[in-house]
Amino acid sequence: MVSEIMLNDTTISITNYEEKTKNNLMQISFDFLVTSDKYHEITTLLYKSEFDVKIQEKNLSFHGVINNYSTSLTNLYKENQVSRFSLQIIEQEN
Repeated sequence: MVSEIMLNDTTISITNYEEKTKNNLMQISFDFLVTSDKYHEITTLLYKSEFDVKIQEKNLSFHGVINNYSTSLTNLYKENQVSRFSLQIIEQEN
């Protein structure tokens, strides 16, 4: 089971992970929890929408872009809130 994914230089602990190949490109989907104190850091990272992806537990790395994204809460600026983020990244063709 995959428990962490690195997007650029940020390590994210995940709660769910799926991978498949689509048109010979890697596609991963995963969920993770974001607390109100990490909200700004994570959303700033996700706004880049393009990442160097590393999954050490699977010895997998690729350059990818966000294909799909959702969150259970849209405003985590209130203290002590937690939101579930779902992210799908697809490998970028060279």
